[in-house]
Formats: sequence, structure tokens, C-alpha cells
Amino acid sequence: MTDTMIAPLAPAAPQNLLPLVPDLSWQENALCAQAGPEFFFPAPGSSTREAKQLCGACEGRVACLEYALAHDERFGVWGGLSEKERIRLKRVRG
Repeated sequence: MTDTMIAPLAPAAPQNLLPLVPDLSWQENALCAQAGPEFFFPAPGSSTREAKQLCGACEGRVACLEYALAHDERFGVWGGLSEKERIRLKRVRG
């Protein structure tokens, strides 16, 4: 055993924790809040056309898509893109 002392970690200041909390304010005016989840999480093989049309008119579309990409959302339509489309976008972005 060595005589090395380890200093305790200082508590994190509240402002340092803010980046850990995602900004979800885009959800307040999101058009998807007015539609049922079946549009955005359709059964396998079902159309996502209606969800994508709704997303296309939504002011929160970009924030929604960025949230889905950052949190690795694997199911449903987010920001106007399906699961496969988001995977392709992530590959392109690197």
C-alpha cells in the first residue's frame, strides 16, 4: 500500500449539471402531441407517410430529430425520419 492520498471529489455545481438534462421545450408545440402514437410507432410494414407529413409541418422537427439521434431512439418516426433513415443519417454524419 502507498501513502498517496486521494482528494474527495467536489460536489458538482448545479450549472454543471444542466447539459445532462435535455432541452425538451420543442415538445410543447410539437404537432405529434395532437396525434396518436400509432402514427409515429406503426406496426412493422405499415406506412409512416402520415407521420412524416405531420413532421414536415412541425416547427420542432429539427430539434426532435436531433434529440432522437442524440438519444439513439431506435423505434418510430422522429423528426420526420424512420429508424432506417436515422441510421443512414448517422452513418453519413460519421
